[in-house]
Amino acid sequence: MASESMGGILGAIVAAIVLAVAVVFGPIGQYGKPPKPAKVEPAPAAAPVAPAAPAPRGPIIREVPNQ
Repeated sequence: MASESMGGILGAIVAAIVLAVAVVFGPIGQYGKPPKPAKVEPAPAAAPVAPAAPAPRGPIIREVPNQ
C-alpha cells in the first residue's frame, strides 16, 4: 500500500512539472507566436534583368460592317 501512495505522489509531482514546463514554453507551433519574416535575397548586381513577357490575351473580336 505504501508503494501505491509513493507512486501517486511521484506521479503528481511529475504532472506538476510537465504542466509548469508547458506553461513556460507556451503553445506548440505557430499559434500564439509572431510569424517568421520571409528571407529576401538581394539580386546580384551583374545579373541582367529579363523583360517581362506580355500577359496572354484572349481572342480579338472586331465588328465587321454588314453590307
